[in-house]
Amino acid sequence: MKLGPGLSFSWKRALGVTSFKRKIAKATGIPTSRSGRQAKFGRFFKIR
Repeated sequence: MKLGPGLSFSWKRALGVTSFKRKIAKATGIPTSRSGRQAKFGRFFKIR
């Protein structure tokens, strides 16, 4: 939702979803984004 130039609202940030996902990712070492997981497992299994 746009509130004007430079201002926006994110319900995920408001509810703490973003910080929760970040804490999980830091603790486990596995990214929460789809592209991040694909890149990590691709490096792990040496897939190109």
